[in-house]
Amino acid sequence: MNFDNIKVLVLNKLKKELKPNLYYHNFQHTIDVCESVDRLAEMENITGSDLLLLQTAAIFHDTGFIWRYENNEELACNFARQILPEYGYPNQFTEHICKMIMATQIPQKPDDILAMILCDADLDYIGRGDFFITALRLHREWSENSNMKITFKDWYLKQHSFIIHHDFFTKSAKNLRNDKKAHNLNQVKELLNLLDVTKSDHLGSFASSFQ
Repeated sequence: MNFDNIKVLVLNKLKKELKPNLYYHNFQHTIDVCESVDRLAEMENITGSDLLLLQTAAIFHDTGFIWRYENNEELACNFARQILPEYGYPNQFTEHICKMIMATQIPQKPDDILAMILCDADLDYIGRGDFFITALRLHREWSENSNMKITFKDWYLKQHSFIIHHDFFTKSAKNLRNDKKAHNLNQVKELLNLLDVTKSDHLGSFASSFQ
């Protein structure tokens, strides 16, 4: 299996063909996921062919965005099935890779340690210091690419609910990111409270001018 060559091919394709208004699911996101996968795999003692399959799934997991925004995981799998045999990947390995890719679809449903690592890597930003800027990129991306138009406040209400119901799957991701994730959740709560207070203050000032 020639991972190095397939990595170059897929990354070049992502860099050239992803739409510029993918502010979150862009080339850099794939690089971030690959780095997170390598880190978590080392912490979880994943080696050999399992590591190779996991790294390949990370490279392919968002390639479907080249062709479609919604339900793009299936297209990523189709692309993987088309390309991987040419680089020496047996059918059973390709199907395992596709199974990992499909597990990243929200709500995530991994059923083995490799898929768990990929899912945790895909949402690594929830427990990082760049959470807010990353969430803003995703908000703008959704606004321009999906049918869901959502206000700034409603977006952070959605983020609040998402973080509350989210759990990292691997012990390593929990140890690495849970403390910062809790901090980010508290920051979202504070932001929503500030938005409510600001709105109330404006309404109060507006109403007093008619008294």
